[in-house]
Parts: sequence; C-alpha cells; structure tokens
Amino acid sequence: MSKQSDFFLLLIETYAHYRDLKGSDVMHLLKQKNLIPYIYEMYEQYHIETLQNAFDDLDEQLGL
Repeated sequence: MSKQSDFFLLLIETYAHYRDLKGSDVMHLLKQKNLIPYIYEMYEQYHIETLQNAFDDLDEQLGL
C-alpha cells in the first residue's frame, strides 16, 4: 500500500473514533458526497498538519 493509502485509512479510522462512528459509516458519508478523491488530493496538506485540522475540514465538507 502507498503512504497516501495508509494515511487515508488512518484518517478515516481516527475521524470515525473522533465522531463516535464506525469507519464504514464515514466511508459511506464520503462516498455519498463524492469526497474520496478530495481526501486523497488533500494528503500533502493533511499529513503535515495536526489531525484536528483534517477533522475540521472533514466536518465542513460533510456538513457536520
């Protein structure tokens, strides 16, 4: 697996825990809003910032 894929999975699982959801629920929300490509594109920015910044962006993108 690539570093980008590894980070994507880490982000989904930690975000799910942060939001008290299952990883599959987060994936479902991302698929519904067609955000998976966006999350992959944000890899460079997300992995150099705190995870909270990524969580805040996910909240905004998902409308949570």
